[in-house]
Amino acid sequence: MRNFDFSPLYRSAIGFDRLAQLMNEAQRTEATPSYPPYNIELVNEDQYRISMAVAGFDRTEIEIESERDLLKVVGRKTKPEIQGTFLHRGIASRDFEHSFRLADHVKVVAARLDNGLLNIELQREIPEAHKPRRILIDAEPLKTVDHLQAA
Repeated sequence: MRNFDFSPLYRSAIGFDRLAQLMNEAQRTEATPSYPPYNIELVNEDQYRISMAVAGFDRTEIEIESERDLLKVVGRKTKPEIQGTFLHRGIASRDFEHSFRLADHVKVVAARLDNGLLNIELQREIPEAHKPRRILIDAEPLKTVDHLQAA
């Protein structure tokens, strides 16, 4: 795989620093964390849902933090006293940290833990100033402006 250096873009593209940063992040070779597994669902045009399988975690052991365009979900498992002997231990109980990059104007509106699934509800709220608006066309002709000459 080829690696490209996008750092010259930072010097010449004023106002496009974020685009260059996203391009650099996209080509990182780090593996995406797979624990815990999660789904990202499009509920409707402006609503999304992130569902994470967090079996064995209590709601007090999970923190959700949203800052600007970054959503961070952290799970810190408290170590209980182990009672009994396990022949097989298939339910993972290790700590995790997931970060999700949110698009512009996407906000976290709710979070719910139900039957081992953490559901995070997201809503895209576009400000009125950024929404497209329709311009009406008048049937009347435009008034002409008289030109005055300087003396």
